[in-house]
Amino acid sequence: MINPLNHGRSGEEIAAYKVEPYVVAADVYALAPHTGRGGWTWYTGSAGWMYRLILESLLGLRLEKDKLRIAPCLPADWETFKVHYRYRETVYHIGVLQTRAGNGEMSVIVDGVEQPDKTIPLVDDRKEHTAEVSIPGARS
Repeated sequence: MINPLNHGRSGEEIAAYKVEPYVVAADVYALAPHTGRGGWTWYTGSAGWMYRLILESLLGLRLEKDKLRIAPCLPADWETFKVHYRYRETVYHIGVLQTRAGNGEMSVIVDGVEQPDKTIPLVDDRKEHTAEVSIPGARS
């Protein structure tokens, strides 16, 4: 009931819900004439929590002082995703590829250099950097 995705499966549900699909509503009205309508969305702080949930738990990005660790928890059918991460005045373009199960270990390559500690070192040099992360997945 609280998952906003469950209120956007059809045009009728979207019209009834009437609030942002990326924010968990504090309540969903059950009485007419507002049955199915969400309320109190931005007062809950849920947009920030959903952002953290997706970024940290699903995509697996963890800031550790001056480096970024990536340990995603992806569905088996997700092959890849990209994140454009800003660290102060510097942008990192990060591509993550989930390989087939048993196809190697995790690797992290930043600006063409493989990172032995499998993290992305963060420097504020006001340049753009490219990172390629390969993770073994559960895909068959």
